[in-house]
Amino acid sequence: MASIGNRKRWIRRGGTLPRLLGLAVLLALTALKYTDPLPLERLRHAVFDRYLAAKPRPVGDLPVVIVDIDDRSLQALGQWPWSRGVLARLVDRLQAAGAATIGFDIMFPEPDRLSPARLAQTLPGLTSEMRARLEAEPDTDRLLAEAISRARVVLGRSGLGQRQRPNAEGPGADGQGAEGQGGEDPPVPLAMIGGDSTGLLPAYPDMVRNLPVLEKPAAGLGLFSVLPEADGIIRRVPTAFAIGGQVRPALAVETLRVATGGDALAIRRDSAGISGLVIGGHLLPTERDGRLWVHYTPHEPARFVSALDVLEQRFPPERFHNRIVLIGTSAVGLQDLRPTPLEPAMPGVEIHAQVLETILAGAVLVRPNYALGAEVLAGAALAGLIILLVPVLGPLPVLGLGLALASLTLWLGWTLFAQHGVLIDPVYPLVTGFAVYVTLVFANYWREQRQKDAIRSAFQHYLAPSLVERMVRQPELLTLGGETRMLTILFSDVRGFTSVAESHQDDPQALTALMNRLLSPLSEAIIAEGGTIDKYMGDAIMAFWNAPLDMPDHAARALRAAREMRRRHAQLEAERKREAEAAGRPYLPLEIGIGINSGRCVVGNMGSQARFDYTALGDAVNLASRLEGLTARYGRPILIGEASAALLPPGDALELVDRVTVKGKHEPTQVFAPVG
Repeated sequence: MASIGNRKRWIRRGGTLPRLLGLAVLLALTALKYTDPLPLERLRHAVFDRYLAAKPRPVGDLPVVIVDIDDRSLQALGQWPWSRGVLARLVDRLQAAGAATIGFDIMFPEPDRLSPARLAQTLPGLTSEMRARLEAEPDTDRLLAEAISRARVVLGRSGLGQRQRPNAEGPGADGQGAEGQGGEDPPVPLAMIGGDSTGLLPAYPDMVRNLPVLEKPAAGLGLFSVLPEADGIIRRVPTAFAIGGQVRPALAVETLRVATGGDALAIRRDSAGISGLVIGGHLLPTERDGRLWVHYTPHEPARFVSALDVLEQRFPPERFHNRIVLIGTSAVGLQDLRPTPLEPAMPGVEIHAQVLETILAGAVLVRPNYALGAEVLAGAALAGLIILLVPVLGPLPVLGLGLALASLTLWLGWTLFAQHGVLIDPVYPLVTGFAVYVTLVFANYWREQRQKDAIRSAFQHYLAPSLVERMVRQPELLTLGGETRMLTILFSDVRGFTSVAESHQDDPQALTALMNRLLSPLSEAIIAEGGTIDKYMGDAIMAFWNAPLDMPDHAARALRAAREMRRRHAQLEAERKREAEAAGRPYLPLEIGIGINSGRCVVGNMGSQARFDYTALGDAVNLASRLEGLTARYGRPILIGEASAALLPPGDALELVDRVTVKGKHEPTQVFAPVG
């Protein structure tokens, strides 16, 4: 039987390759994590969105009120933009109602086209008297500037993707250029703690400003630009921006700074990046680029008061007292609706209001700078455990353990969010563990298939198909050692082979073909009866039954195989005779003798660590060989030992041939031959 020592050593090393592949996948995913590709980011955000949907921030007492330029206001007062005189009255109403700070989620980059002086220049068909009367009316931009000066107002600005060219006309005598970009930017009260953080902030080359006449009396200026995620949803908002290398605060931050007394802001930095923004003496935790996670509530109509109701003073006296007021729009036609994790279309001004409420409620969500390292370590720990255990325990037990660890990971992620407002991504560790698990399962499956193919290749020519399949299912049988059990052994040898070999001495390939032609049908007869071919010895065959598969009728199987061998041999000899006569050459017959015996033998893989065979040893084997040698002496093609004869069913007729004492034995034994 063929050697499989090398295969045995490969099986012992079988756990190494899957572990190396699993480690390679872990390293690749770790490198991928640091690049944070879009699929990983979207999975992470999807989990955070589920967290928010399951536990949104409580609405609370609504410290921020939104004055809404809604569809009802537009219907009553006309299309947008309104006259700045209307907005001046709006600011005066809010200031009189006790608003702490008023923030505009609206920009005024150009002079009011509805100002009387401009109307006098643009309306056709006016008489000189009508034009003079209009030009005598107050400028509405100045009316709004005066209203701003009487209150604490923060004006909004917007980031600009390219440098703004200076106004060709330059600012007018009143400080109002055609594009409203004249004048100097006021300095921002800002400190840097731990180093300059400008390069880490979201950046724009320039920004769109309001008219200088409006910005000059404003208590603060802040950018209302937001940066949606790749899927368009606004989850995080910048707290500050780098505009042309200068730091400018966001609208919500600047509004809160003004509302809390106008103290300086401070950006704190550590080795990982920006860690937070100090405002009003409190540290506001942010991501490394200064963005803040908004802890949303669902859309809340109670936040909103119609601008029309404010102008007509239809609101409770205390509605705006000591409140932060944001002026913006929810009108669909003005297109300031943005998707958030909780709403498909939330007014942009409400997002700024929710930022302020999140800060004031101390409910800021935190994704700390150590989150990336923690997630990578969690993924490495989970994957490492799988790499260690899958080759030892197998895939199913590790799958159960992995599901338990996955549940624990998800529970920890939820608990950190629900109880502490900390956002740690549970997706990456689970993706890493699952990818490594699938890799190991696939590698083990591939290795086992290779092992099964190797076993089939090594044994398919020597064993019955049922035995080969058992070894495929139980490769542990391929180890040195054996067991003692009752076997039936068959020896077959060719007589007359010497003369045939001499006739082919000039054509050894023809002799090889003849031997293959003879041994193949004999082997097929053995295998068809479930026998194990132990070895080929030149022109001889040794086979046995009842190992390693149990075969209660092993003696009967051996006798049926012997008879089938004789039948196939007779067919082959008839073919050879016809071929010799047709070719005009002498026919040299081949005869076979078969000896069968049963007895207790040691059977198993025997040999050295480098080479071993599945074979049988014992006196019963020797006696079967001796019986085969006696077939020529008694002129019987099949001889059966008395132990095998005793195991045959009554239907197998036998006749006693002799009692002989074979070489190496002291006691005589009966020898039988099958009748017919």
